[in-house]
Amino acid sequence: MAKVSVYNMDGNQVGDIELNDAVFGVEVNENLVHQAVVNQLANNRQGTQSAKTRSEVSGGGRKPWRQKGTGHARQGSTRAPQWVGGGMVFAVKPRDYSFKMNKKEKRAALKSALSAKVAEGKFKVIDSLTLDEAKTKKLAASLKALEAEKALVVLNENDVNVVRSAKNIPTVKTALTNTINVFDILKYDTVVIDKAAVATIEEVYA
Repeated sequence: MAKVSVYNMDGNQVGDIELNDAVFGVEVNENLVHQAVVNQLANNRQGTQSAKTRSEVSGGGRKPWRQKGTGHARQGSTRAPQWVGGGMVFAVKPRDYSFKMNKKEKRAALKSALSAKVAEGKFKVIDSLTLDEAKTKKLAASLKALEAEKALVVLNENDVNVVRSAKNIPTVKTALTNTINVFDILKYDTVVIDKAAVATIEEVYA
C-alpha cells in the first residue's frame, strides 16, 4: 500500500496514512481517462446552436432576373448560399452530443486519475478540513502552506464555511466524495482531501 503524509491546516505533517492500492495504486489507463474527460465535456454541451438554411431565411421568394439573356449566371433566389444574406449550406442544428460510458469504465478512469495524482506527489491529505468561519484568507493561507494553490478540495461532508471561502479563490474548487470527477482531478494541479473523505472513497471504489 502507498503511504502518504497527513497534514494539518497549517501545513505541518502530523502523521501518515496508507492508501488502498485498489483505488489509489492502480495502473493508469490513459485511454479510459481520456474517454471519461471527453464524455464529461460532451455531456455538458448544450447543443442548442442553430443556423438557417436557404429555406428558412426570410425573403428571396422572387427570381432576381430572368433565366436567359442577361449575361449573368442563372439564379433562382437571392437567399441561396452564394448570396450575401443567404442561408448556410450545411447549417448546424440543435443536437445531443452526449454519449454513455459503462459504469466500470467510469470507475476505472476515476481510479486511474487518483492514482496518477498519488504517483506525482500531488495528493495532499489533511487530518481535518474545517473552518470556524467563512474566511477566504484562512483557506488561501492553508493551501499556500500545503503548496497547493491550484487545488481541488475534496470534502467528506458539505462544510459551508470551506465552500464559501473557496468560492472567492479562482484557482480552487470544492467537491464532495460523490461529486468528484476525472476532469476536475486532472484540471487542478493538486488534490487536497479530508482524511475522512479518503476512507469514504476507499469504501465506495475498492
